[in-house]
Amino acid sequence: MLHTLTITQAHAKLKKKDISSEELVRACIDRTEAVDKSINAIVHRSFDRALLEAKKIDEQGVTSHPLCGIPYFAKDVYCEEGVPTTACSNILRNKNYCPPFDSTTTKRLKAAGAISLGKTNTDEFTMGASTETSCYGVTRNPWDTTRVAGGSSGGSAAAVAADEAFFALATDTGGSIRQPAGYCGMTGIRPTYGRTSRYGVMSMASSLDTIGPICKNIEDLAIVLQAIAGKDTMDGTTSDTAVPDYHATLKNGVKGMKIGLPKEYFIDGMNSEVEGAVREAAKALVSLGATMHEISLPHTKYATPCYYVLCPCEVSSNMARYDGVRYGHTVENPADLLDYYVRVRSEGFGPEVKRRIMIGTYALSAGYFDAYYRQAQKIRTLIKQDFMEAYKKVDVIISPVSPTPAFKVGAHENDPVAMYLEDVFLDGQVMAGIPALSVNCGFSNDQLPIGLQIMGPQWGEETVLRAAYAYEQATEWHKQKPSL
Repeated sequence: MLHTLTITQAHAKLKKKDISSEELVRACIDRTEAVDKSINAIVHRSFDRALLEAKKIDEQGVTSHPLCGIPYFAKDVYCEEGVPTTACSNILRNKNYCPPFDSTTTKRLKAAGAISLGKTNTDEFTMGASTETSCYGVTRNPWDTTRVAGGSSGGSAAAVAADEAFFALATDTGGSIRQPAGYCGMTGIRPTYGRTSRYGVMSMASSLDTIGPICKNIEDLAIVLQAIAGKDTMDGTTSDTAVPDYHATLKNGVKGMKIGLPKEYFIDGMNSEVEGAVREAAKALVSLGATMHEISLPHTKYATPCYYVLCPCEVSSNMARYDGVRYGHTVENPADLLDYYVRVRSEGFGPEVKRRIMIGTYALSAGYFDAYYRQAQKIRTLIKQDFMEAYKKVDVIISPVSPTPAFKVGAHENDPVAMYLEDVFLDGQVMAGIPALSVNCGFSNDQLPIGLQIMGPQWGEETVLRAAYAYEQATEWHKQKPSL
């Protein structure tokens, strides 16, 4: 049962020579082959390559880094040299696109000795909240395969929940790490914008995209974040801000920590089991020595509308490169250049990508730029100011990850607005550029995981991780496993 270990447990066994990296990789491969047909989390397998890397590590006999010899999956937007990377879109899948370079994050993990097993499923170009827009089909939740695993990083969350790997790389633009982690009972962090490099990760919305890991517990999350965080000369949006030792401060506890409970995050229509679990989590934190304070984030109601103006605008710009000339699907015998462009993009992109391109192009047009895009940017500033004021009074803020547990596959198939509202608690942090994570805080009566969101100020990952670790150690939720 090596695949059930955490990173910390596996590293300890590797150091003692109780197990080999090759055994860990084979355990994950066997587990993936046994269960992935039920959940569809994996879209590309690099198993032969992974076994070769594991054998090299075993031959060297050095496992000083906690991630050395540890297998993981990467979301299908992370470029890895020579590995098919399609963003789960036919526009790249049809050309079997293989990047000629590595993303900064996968390069840093490779330097640490971590071993990539392949790519996980995602909504097409990360546009969605359920992986239902993927050209490879939906990823199903390991806790209940009639339900979604979330999105867009549903494949990464489901793979870790199903013990197919020890961790997975993901991205979060409007909640795409936190929501699937919450739905699948895992923990995932959206770091401060600029804490981790986006170089080599296919863009959806460049001022909103943030990359981070999904793991089995908070200690593992701290280890992976430590390995991938920091300034990158290839990404001008990364910061010189020093990266603290996240693991070293995990056990400092929450005694004296001030925790904010925003009234705007407990809304009409929220699932009662979700609200109950989050309020119980708040009580648990108080019992550990924290103090709870009701706060207000008055512009919260504008976060999702603001996001769904700004995000499509950036989508419209970023998707322009996929024209069949520079990148992407090609067509035969076009009537002219315009016909070529129209057919390439019509055949290559799915409905959600087309929808966001259309919305973004409209909002950026000369007649509507001031009415939509400029106003949304002003609202974004107000939302950020709300958080800045709140963090003058509290150290972290807690809320539900989602208003309900994971929904049924197809539940929002004909209602894109309802799908967008799944991110109602996840867009404000994006506007503010602050760190936030999801940690399991209970289960519904249907045995579906419920996620607790913990948010911190900019560059406050250390505090967020410490609060989450204290809560996790005081509870047993993270130890439960789905039956597959």
